[in-house]
Amino acid sequence: MKILMTGGTGFVGKQLTSRLIQDGHEMTILTRSLKGVRGSSPGISYLEGDPTQKGSWQEAIKTHSAVINLAGASIFSKWTEEHKKAIRESRVSTTQNIVEGIPSHPEAKITLFSTSAVGYYGFCGDEELVEDSPPGNDFLARIALEWEGEALKARDKGARVVITRFGIVMGEKGGALGQMIPLFKKYIGGPIGSGKQWFSWVHIKDLAEAFAFLLKHPEISGPVNVCSPNPVRNKDLARALGKALRKPSFMPAPGFMIKLVLGEFGSVILKGQRVIPKRLLDKGFVFQYADIDQALQSITGQ
Repeated sequence: MKILMTGGTGFVGKQLTSRLIQDGHEMTILTRSLKGVRGSSPGISYLEGDPTQKGSWQEAIKTHSAVINLAGASIFSKWTEEHKKAIRESRVSTTQNIVEGIPSHPEAKITLFSTSAVGYYGFCGDEELVEDSPPGNDFLARIALEWEGEALKARDKGARVVITRFGIVMGEKGGALGQMIPLFKKYIGGPIGSGKQWFSWVHIKDLAEAFAFLLKHPEISGPVNVCSPNPVRNKDLARALGKALRKPSFMPAPGFMIKLVLGEFGSVILKGQRVIPKRLLDKGFVFQYADIDQALQSITGQ
């Protein structure tokens, strides 16, 4: 299968590309500039284009069987009004442009995998959240709802649309752990706020396997939670990371300090959500790294 990917040069995109090539898929990575591309690898080609802008790159969608949209500005920073605008437009505009490029009712149906996030559900305390749970009403939830809505318009063109709602992605050299591990190594890691808030996460290798699984199951469409079946409380995450790194994990970060430093984004870290990947489990998908201790030990090499 020929697959076009946005965000393919990032933390998740590189791992996902590597995994899908193993299954014999041909990957086309959309990149804003070919200058930073170092040669080519078997099964991978590069296409220059900015997915937030209309352009000739949209024509390439017609020659692919699937599109995986991973593009989007990082949420892991203080949310100024300018950055909130970038978070929204990098997701919504890109999705609109991809859907525009999908031909109407082609002979071979195109699949659109549109990334979303468990932030769709908002903050619901200890409630277990599954794919048909309602959306929240905070900034991230509203963005996710709009983002998903634009992707679902591809159904009107006859496309299969899968909305992959990611938990926090855990892996080497990137993602949330890329920011957490240095703190623990400096002996200043620990729970955030009360430590009771839920943390929905996924090992990056399980995320990649989930995409390979979804490509083999064309009957699955709509929202799919891509996260471990075992979300943990923040204090348990800190304990597990300290154990994996063999470092102390008792240095708490007070909630007021998180809000002072990160502003509105601090609420995301201090509240969290408890999300279950019900649709993947019901279809028989098996997580290789379902346990947080096992996942962190594999990532840190301990």
